[in-house]
Amino acid sequence: METVPKYTDEEWGLLVGLPQSVLIAASQAEQDGSRRTRDEWTAGMTAIADGRDSASDLVRTIATDVVARQGDIEEGLVSGQEPPIIEFPDREAGIADVIDRARAAHELLAAKATDADAESYRFWLITLADQVVSAAKSGSVLGFGGELVTPAERAFRDELAAVLEV
Repeated sequence: METVPKYTDEEWGLLVGLPQSVLIAASQAEQDGSRRTRDEWTAGMTAIADGRDSASDLVRTIATDVVARQGDIEEGLVSGQEPPIIEFPDREAGIADVIDRARAAHELLAAKATDADAESYRFWLITLADQVVSAAKSGSVLGFGGELVTPAERAFRDELAAVLEV
């Protein structure tokens, strides 16, 4: 596959690490209970795994690499295992770092990727964020009320889209 040799190890690490970082940031944009956070993680991990079906060689390769590094995501979901939840020690600093890394990835892709691969990668990350933030209502009681996407979640998603210029 031609995709990997274009990038240094550091650049490849940025591209491969960013999807899971977006998952973490999107799930932490709003402080939810553990059940809601697990629902968000399941949606995010599924979205990452779905990247293996992308028309983009870059997204397919990265998604395959992420899944291989995390074990088989789909097998865990099918067997009913709960996904691990990773949290930033400092939520605001962690989210800001993800936005900075998304900006760096955008610049890297503009310099080295084809337009189609860059667009597919950016779209995949935004889709991932959308699926995470809309996976569970926040603030509901026994399933009543609450918001599907809170202002904090929307703000993270919109800031991510702005730095990726989607």
